[in-house]
Amino acid sequence: MFTGLVECTGLLRARSEREGGVRLGFDALLEGVAIGESVSVSGACLTVVEARPGGFDADVTVETLARTTLGRLEPGRLVNLERAVRAGDRLGGHLVSGHVDGIAEVLRTERAGEALEVLVGTERSLMRYVATKGSVALDGVSLTVNSVTSDSFSIMLIPHTLAVTTLQNLAPGRLLNLEVDLVARYVARWLEGAP
Repeated sequence: MFTGLVECTGLLRARSEREGGVRLGFDALLEGVAIGESVSVSGACLTVVEARPGGFDADVTVETLARTTLGRLEPGRLVNLERAVRAGDRLGGHLVSGHVDGIAEVLRTERAGEALEVLVGTERSLMRYVATKGSVALDGVSLTVNSVTSDSFSIMLIPHTLAVTTLQNLAPGRLLNLEVDLVARYVARWLEGAP
């Protein structure tokens, strides 16, 4: 589990094709990362398969490549990084599983003083889990939803979020990993009368 509070950004250093997926190598200032540890990479939970000073490698399967933006990443791109929550840690964002539900697209950005208002679109099947003043994670960043339509929602990015995450360079057409609120997902399933 994660909180959606990004620890740092990292740089995709290398990408190598492997049978059944790819291996991604990241340069990152995450002290003491260990093999087997879970790290949220722009919202996708990946397992560290190689750790080294100043970085780590993770294997990404075809399923994750198809469902997230990681399949489109080229070396040189920045990613948001967060280590898994430990028992006793504060939950400053919201509960984030690192299981990406789909891809969202930036439709519009507009400055609001020092903040940035962003309109994001996604598939209608995911919009049922998005509520005004509810939570979403975009590229692993915990955010509050400002408004909702049938196929889009808006968020407001404060200066701190813009300064410490990869969301600082958002523009229309940019694709983001979307994870809907974990609680909303289970409530909807329960209301459907799931066995």
